[in-house]
Amino acid sequence: MKNLQDRTKAFALQVISFCCDLPRKAELDVIKRQLIRSATSVGANYRAACRARSRREFLSRLSIVEEEADESQYWLELLTELSCGRNDRLRALQKESGELVAIVISSKKTARKGLAQTW
Repeated sequence: MKNLQDRTKAFALQVISFCCDLPRKAELDVIKRQLIRSATSVGANYRAACRARSRREFLSRLSIVEEEADESQYWLELLTELSCGRNDRLRALQKESGELVAIVISSKKTARKGLAQTW
């Protein structure tokens, strides 16, 4: 779990760094703010999931992590379509957010199997 905590924190830091390098324009400021909010929420909610008191709470938090990582992907897609930022950095962030979504979906499936077995 610690590895994914580090990975989600690194994702947030990379997004913040990327957004700091984008030009200051009113329309981009809205997207940057939303992207930073969702990207930092991924790590914060994953940490909360790791402290969950039950499997149900764990699943609930993981669902939030999935939503926030997916939302981050959306904002990154908008920036790509607007041709904002360096393409290599943008592609790397999109790849990472996609991988985080996939990892969380897999974790939720595994946790649900364990929950079903306890009934």
